Amino acid sequence: MTHHTRTIVRYFLQIGIFIAIQAAALLLTAGQLDWAAAWIYLAIVAASQGGVGATLARKNPALLEERSDLRGERNLDRRLAGVMAFFGPLATCIIAGLQLRGGWPPEFPLCAQIAGMGIALLGSGWTVWAMLTNHFFYGVVRCAPEQGHTVCDRGPYRIVRHPGYGGAILFNLGVPLLLDSAWAFLPAGLTVCAIVIRTALEDRTLQEQLPGYKEYTRQVRSRLLPGLW
Repeated sequence: MTHHTRTIVRYFLQIGIFIAIQAAALLLTAGQLDWAAAWIYLAIVAASQGGVGATLARKNPALLEERSDLRGERNLDRRLAGVMAFFGPLATCIIAGLQLRGGWPPEFPLCAQIAGMGIALLGSGWTVWAMLTNHFFYGVVRCAPEQGHTVCDRGPYRIVRHPGYGGAILFNLGVPLLLDSAWAFLPAGLTVCAIVIRTALEDRTLQEQLPGYKEYTRQVRSRLLPGLW
């Protein structure tokens, strides 16, 4: 097995484990398997992560390897990344499942659930677009000019400086609606807070260490929300 093949297998194994854990969190806490919203949520996650993996395997194997490497110092950035990518979504799934099992009020109308699905899809698509546009969409905050790391100002990066994080915020706010769980907005809100903090820290690091980034900030002034922040 080649090194590239091992990287692909490792990436998809990690994604498979992640989805399996989320499926268990949703369906076991809910106490039922016929939960359509949960399966829609899992399908969105699987499609986005699988599509990214397949595309990077063909077009940017170096980035795929970097994103599948979970080793490294457990600093603040990695802890925030863990909340954003794993613990926050997992807590959202658990709370949503418990609310369904317990029948806790309130409930959202079907139109709100459909809107939540649309928001989650939009956020997921926005993040995927950012990831596939930026050849240096690292899983941790770092600058590597010695590896050709340059500022990305194409695609969604013409609108905001951190579109991947913006998409993640949309996704996390859409999921509680999709899963019909007002209580799930609590962990989702904490996840959004972690994303905002990580955005600020990453933006500061890039301004200090990545050549050309300060000039880019004068062209694209918004980090996450055009005209606001």
